[in-house]
Parts: sequence; C-alpha cells; structure tokens
Amino acid sequence: MTIGILGIDNMMFGVRDLDEAISFYERIGFVVRFRVPAPPIALFAVGNERPGLLLRQEKTPTPGRFWVEVRNADAVQSALAERGLQTATVETATGRTVEVTDPSGNVVGYADYRKRAELARH
Repeated sequence: MTIGILGIDNMMFGVRDLDEAISFYERIGFVVRFRVPAPPIALFAVGNERPGLLLRQEKTPTPGRFWVEVRNADAVQSALAERGLQTATVETATGRTVEVTDPSGNVVGYADYRKRAELARH
C-alpha cells in the first residue's frame, strides 16, 4: 500500500512566547486566521494556500526553517528593513531568498524565482 500523501496540512514552529511571536509574524506580513488559548496556538494564513503556519507555545522550542514564495525577494528585504528587521540573503538555483529570524530562532524565508520564472506561481 502506498502512503498516499495528498499535500501539506500545516507547518508548525514552536515558540517561547506566543504573544511576542504573533506580534513578530504580523510585522513580517502574516495574517492570523485563528488563535486557541489551550494549548496556546495561533494559525497564520500563508498566501492563498489552504495550509497555514501554526505557532505553538513551548517551554523549549526547537527552531525550524520555512520558506514562502514571493514575486520579488529584494522588495521584501526592503520592506523588512523599513520595519527594523535584520535579514540574510541566500542565492539559490531558482532565485534569491531573504531570511528573517523570529525571537525563538525560527527562520522564515521569502523566495523568488527570478532565475527560473517558469517554475513560479502565476
């Protein structure tokens, strides 16, 4: 029998302080879909995708990495800089990714497909 993966359900990051994390993620362009007090979680929309980014408050979270696709990583980098955030740039085979790190050490990347436009979402 095959496993039959249908797609992504949600991505999850553990965070030390959910309120601080919500404020950070709203600052970097994510929109809260809902929040649940117990266990303390918040789900953020990821563009028009059905899956979301789930943040769960944990005593000792293990940092993770998550990239989203954008049209222009340079424009995102400028917007994040205007908000006072430090970024790092990663050149990839498909384009450029700008990464930002949340207060719990999780990394969010904004990847464009400038080198392989035929692979980009349209």
